[in-house]
Amino acid sequence: MRIITVNLNGIRAAASKGFFQWMQRQHADIVCVQELRAKVEQMTPSMLAPRGYHGYFHDAEKKGYSGVGLYCKRQPDRLRLGLGWPDMDAEGRYIQADFGSLSVASVYMPSGSSGELRQSVKFSFLERFMPFLKAVRGDGREYVFCGDWNIAHRPIDLKNWRSNQKNSGFLPEERAWMDAIFNDVGLVDVFRVLNARPEQYTWWSNRGQAWTRNVGWRIDYQVATPRLAASAIAESIYKRKRFSDHAPLTIDYRHLL
Repeated sequence: MRIITVNLNGIRAAASKGFFQWMQRQHADIVCVQELRAKVEQMTPSMLAPRGYHGYFHDAEKKGYSGVGLYCKRQPDRLRLGLGWPDMDAEGRYIQADFGSLSVASVYMPSGSSGELRQSVKFSFLERFMPFLKAVRGDGREYVFCGDWNIAHRPIDLKNWRSNQKNSGFLPEERAWMDAIFNDVGLVDVFRVLNARPEQYTWWSNRGQAWTRNVGWRIDYQVATPRLAASAIAESIYKRKRFSDHAPLTIDYRHLL
C-alpha cells in the first residue's frame, strides 16, 4: 500500500506545475492533499477525479483558503468530513476515509506564524485534537494521519532550530504536544522509523534561498498506529520538481488496503 501526502499550497497552482501528471506516475493507493485553496466548484474535472482515482474533499467556507482532500483508487466504505468542531470544520482541516479496519485521514493543522491570534487558534486545535487521537487510538482500528502538522518535532527536523525556538512551529509547547502524541498516546512518526538522517525536510520558505540551500523544516507527517507503522517498508521525499513550497512525502506499507 502506497500513501502520499502533500500540502499543495493551492490545488490550481500545483496542477499548473504538473502535480497531477506526476501523481499518476506514482501508482499510489491513496493521496492525501492539504491547502487546496479552492472550493469544490472551482476545481476542474481532472482535479476532482484524476484518472483512476475517486476524489473526496472538505473545502473551507472562505474562498482561497485551507481545505483538504483524498484521492483513493478504491472507494472507501465510509467518509468523515471534519472533526465536529464548527470553527475548525469551517476551515476544512480534516477528512477521513475508512476501508475495512483501516482509516486514512488528511489533516491540515492551523499555522500560528501570522501572529498571536492564530497561534491561540492553533493551541486550541491541539488541545482538542489530543483527546480525539486518544479516543481513536483505543477503538481497535488502524489509523494513519497524513498531512501538514505545522510543527517540527525535534532539532533534527529543521535547519535553524536554535534561532526558531520562540517561533510558531518549534515552540516548546508544540514540541511537548508532539512528544505526548508519540510517547503517551502511542502513535508513531512513520518517516522516522525508516529514516533517522538529518536534513530531511518537507517545507522551505519562499524567502531568500531556502530551497537552494536546503534550509527547511520537516512539518509533513504520516502518523500511524503502531501495527500499521511497523509494516512501513520504504519512504521518500520528492524534490526533483517543485509543485508547492512543500514536497510530497511517500511511504509504502506491507499492510494491504
